[in-house]
Amino acid sequence: MTRFLKNIILFIIALVLLPLSVANRHGVNISLNPFDPQDPRLTITDVPLFWVIFAAILVGILLGGLGAWAKQGKWRREARVKRSEADKWHREADQLRAVVADKSTTTGGPALPAPGKDSRAA
Repeated sequence: MTRFLKNIILFIIALVLLPLSVANRHGVNISLNPFDPQDPRLTITDVPLFWVIFAAILVGILLGGLGAWAKQGKWRREARVKRSEADKWHREADQLRAVVADKSTTTGGPALPAPGKDSRAA
């Protein structure tokens, strides 16, 4: 289902981008010098307009993604801390289970009721 939905979305994007690229095939000059637009050293000539549009969209997506990633940094850091803390508590619980199991084998009986069993049901 998700593959079908993804294909539908990609098809809709292609329906928008293909006419845009066909309609904007003419060449444009890109001047990188705002003070002297006629400077030939900093001018890119005859670039198809749709490449300029696609490049601007791509740069916008990359900058937006980078900004979102940077904004979520504190949440990722907090998740790392919580994960390491949970791992520490899991290790400690495993060690305590091993100690209890070791005691139960040396004394001959269970030291604690089995997990999941109701001790009041007797």
